[in-house]
Amino acid sequence: MDRTQGQVDPAEPSSGPARVVTLTAGDFTLTVNPVDGSEIEPLRPGAERARPRRRDAAGRAARDTAARPPVLPGAPASARLTPAREEERARLVRLLSHGRSVRLTGPSGSGRSGLLDAVAADCAGVAPDGVVRLSGYGQQQPAELLHALYAAVYEAPDERPLRPDREELLARVREIGAVVLLDDLEMGGAALDELLRATPECAYLLAATPDIKAPSDASHLEEVFLGGLGRAESVEFLEAGVGRALTEEETAWAGDLRFASEGLPLRFVQAAALLRQRDELNGTRGGDEDEEPGVFEERPRDAAFVPLPTLAEGAAPAELLASRVSESARAVLRIACALGGELPHHAHLPALVGDTHADAAVAELLGCGLLTPVGTRYRLASGVARQLEEVGYGDPAAEEARTAARHYAWWTGHASVTPERVAAEADAVLAALAGADVVAAVLLARTAAPAFAASLHWEAWERVLRSGAEAARKAGEVAEQAYFHHELGVLALCEGRLERARAELEASIGLKGALADKRGTVAGRRALALVTDREAAGAAAVSPPLRLAPPVGGAVALAAPGPVAALGPAVPVAATGPTVPVALAAPVGPRASEAVTAVVPARRDAPANLAEVFAEPFPMSLKPSPAPALAPPVAARPVAGSRKRTVLLAAAGALTVAALGTVVALAVGSGDEETTPAGPGPKVSSTTPDVPAAGTDTAGEPGGNDSAGDPADPADPADPAGSGSGSGAVTEAEPGATPGEGAVAPTPGVSRGAGAKPSGGGTPSRKPPVVPPKTSPVASPPTTSTSPSSSPSTSVTPTATPTPTTSVSAPTATGTGTGT
Repeated sequence: MDRTQGQVDPAEPSSGPARVVTLTAGDFTLTVNPVDGSEIEPLRPGAERARPRRRDAAGRAARDTAARPPVLPGAPASARLTPAREEERARLVRLLSHGRSVRLTGPSGSGRSGLLDAVAADCAGVAPDGVVRLSGYGQQQPAELLHALYAAVYEAPDERPLRPDREELLARVREIGAVVLLDDLEMGGAALDELLRATPECAYLLAATPDIKAPSDASHLEEVFLGGLGRAESVEFLEAGVGRALTEEETAWAGDLRFASEGLPLRFVQAAALLRQRDELNGTRGGDEDEEPGVFEERPRDAAFVPLPTLAEGAAPAELLASRVSESARAVLRIACALGGELPHHAHLPALVGDTHADAAVAELLGCGLLTPVGTRYRLASGVARQLEEVGYGDPAAEEARTAARHYAWWTGHASVTPERVAAEADAVLAALAGADVVAAVLLARTAAPAFAASLHWEAWERVLRSGAEAARKAGEVAEQAYFHHELGVLALCEGRLERARAELEASIGLKGALADKRGTVAGRRALALVTDREAAGAAAVSPPLRLAPPVGGAVALAAPGPVAALGPAVPVAATGPTVPVALAAPVGPRASEAVTAVVPARRDAPANLAEVFAEPFPMSLKPSPAPALAPPVAARPVAGSRKRTVLLAAAGALTVAALGTVVALAVGSGDEETTPAGPGPKVSSTTPDVPAAGTDTAGEPGGNDSAGDPADPADPADPAGSGSGSGAVTEAEPGATPGEGAVAPTPGVSRGAGAKPSGGGTPSRKPPVVPPKTSPVASPPTTSTSPSSSPSTSVTPTATPTPTTSVSAPTATGTGTGT
């Protein structure tokens, strides 16, 4: 029979109308459209959310039945017997009845699922919401488990599916009071703590393997460990599986098997299957030794005696068991190996295998211990997939996965298939999607994604969309890639992941723009506008930054080590210093936590009088005063002394202005009489003696110039030798002498230190000096200048024609010079 029976060509459209589903997701209304993509819009103003209602007893019973594996057709398999663990069973029921949560730990194949079934029957009437069965297989975060618990207890009041947002979800599950049986737990630590905190009224029975992360100490879970069967229990369990008493040889073999397998019940289920197959092959079962095999029986007429399996075959019996089952069952095993251990629903097996009776193979494999129930489905038991792949069952994996992907692509897209049925087959669909080629993967993801979205199985929806986007990129399907990115953006928007939603929607809009898809571009921009609105709303909801208070008038606090107290009125830091903004210190006291940051404007206030104008450039004394030390804050003083100091500063400023005006007038009046000597003759250099600044150490200085020769002034063509700059001595003028060319008059408030030049090329200590008036040299006898240095020198300068003299008096004691 053709294995593609029941499948259609991917190019052919599926029969029936498109399945469009409208659901409510938080504050949004989501319309799942398999053709053009999902459309999302906010709830209309005035529309109230539908309040879910609790399920009644009948609804909980139907939900519990749906959470179990399907009933298998054909001859019923032998019942999975629970080990003789009545003590553990009674202890678990007692703890759950008192509201305690228990973590049941045992290796794979230890009978955890069977023990959970027995406990569920005993705890049916313990909690008001009954018993809820959940599967933690593949769940690493508690979000999907909380949604599954919500769906098990609540139902929507109308036919529209409802998926609550996180706030409503946490509020609803907090009110649930049920006994939750969580099998195949795969998370621990903080994730498990979050699940337990979200449901404080629930009592959990968590079944996990020892390799799962342990819970934290704050979880307060009771620990129950399941070990292996004892020797007597293992023999009893094996006789119940075989249906007869064991021989001495078989009993010894069972004892060795218990030692090798550590007494795991799964190994004895498989050992019982081996003994049953051996009995059938040897023809010793049921007293049919004298009966001849029929025509359609597979047992040969003259069969050789089959011995007991070896200990190695008993510890890893998958290969031997698979060799003795039917051909359809072996084909089902090859499909399961291709899908990573996942077994499709038995209704799909006739189409996948090509045998109309292939659905009965599930019961046969389950009786052999090669399958185990996981949630609502079956999968290969622990270690079976590895054993089968070693003997070649995984060789046709690519072809089997491609066949399964094409079949599921047709089935999920059919209009008669409900989203709930697709959600129940999610693991097999995802496994087929992972093993198929890119063309089949794109087709399967395109048809399965809307079904997962409509069934509220959003974890599978996201995984399908990501796999489909990657397959579409590899296949070069730009339109399909744009669809997957759009759906990922809508999903992220519904879950509140705004950054991811923006990135996916922008990628989708760009791809649709390249395809000139106007309708798709508009839908993407609408969803992107919702993202922008949510970002703006989130930014507005964020608390504002630190509040800034206006500066307190007249209150200044000086930053100093140690305890600092806020001052009252402003205290001037220095009389001649500029206004500098000072940061306010936080007040010390019981209300320090309520203080706010005070802002001092960084600006200079306008000067109030002339003293502040000339305080910095023209100090009142040649002796520089040291910077005033910051005094510790004191209480406010009377302002009488401050007014007297202001009057004195104003008087000093007036004198400074008068001196400055005199110097400027002399410079302007004598600038026009300057002449340059043209002939040879002695030239006298008259220099006003420098007044050393107070506090300046002048001992050891040879004179007003540097001891090293300075270069000649290029601005004086009449002095090629650089008079006064290279001899290392300075010529002094007699009192009343007229300063000649090259002489520099002292500037009030400017002191020359070592290295200062008499010409304009020198660098002043504070401000550039005012250029003094230049006059023609006068006729005078040569002047000998004696320097206090160790080697005095005589400088004779020829002069030209006599000129009127102008005398400049020496600076006064207060640093103010007067001229006549």
